[in-house]
Amino acid sequence: MSRAQLHVILRRTDDWMDGRRSRHTDDTDVLLRIHHVIGELPTYGYRRVWALLRRQAELDGMPAINAKRVYRLMRQNALLLERKPAVPPSKRAHTGRVAVKESNQRWCSDGFEFCCDNGERLRVTFALDCCDREALHWAVTTGGFNSETVQDVMLGAVERRFGNDLPSSPVEWLTDNGSCYRANETRQFARMLGLEPKNTAVRSPESNGIAESFVKTVSAPSATSCENCPVWQQSRPSILMDTNDEFPDNKRYSLLPFLFA
Repeated sequence: MSRAQLHVILRRTDDWMDGRRSRHTDDTDVLLRIHHVIGELPTYGYRRVWALLRRQAELDGMPAINAKRVYRLMRQNALLLERKPAVPPSKRAHTGRVAVKESNQRWCSDGFEFCCDNGERLRVTFALDCCDREALHWAVTTGGFNSETVQDVMLGAVERRFGNDLPSSPVEWLTDNGSCYRANETRQFARMLGLEPKNTAVRSPESNGIAESFVKTVSAPSATSCENCPVWQQSRPSILMDTNDEFPDNKRYSLLPFLFA
């Protein structure tokens, strides 16, 4: 505090009152106008309400209203919008391992998309083995991710590993919480094929880390090298299939950037 301000404080009279706190203004008219605005536009916050009040005051030739005054009145009368509540952490914490020691114990699935040079969007749904990380099957389309696409991937993965037979013991089918994976038709079809659907915890992408890593590895170089969707659909799947057959497991991921270069 400066000496000048201290001098003023020491010489105040006994009946001195802080005008900032003792000043009372009639807010009835302003509050009525606020109610009129939010009655027609209930999703507006105090900033938008203040902007409309200021615009109307300019048209009517009235003094402008301070934004802080609008905020104070709306807060005192419980007219402010509620803040988005914090999402509680999931009780299904990721504490285990996604990878398994033997093949055909757990498969994982996910999807990704990227934009081609001609503006088309390509969407890929795939399935991987959580042991050897082989790309068992995939479906490529310019449409959306739906239950039928996931069912096609399931059927192709089972045929690749078991031919015309079904697994002797259920294979865990690990996915995120996408609607195409949680659909009743998808889960029923999975159990018909001998798969056991499992969903990751909400907001826990690490619970499906193998599929997420595959998405990151494939989608980044693909986005800058695909001329159009037909070209990708015709050439890339055959190359990926050859890679699964000819190269050892620990080299598959390292070769993916070259496949989409």
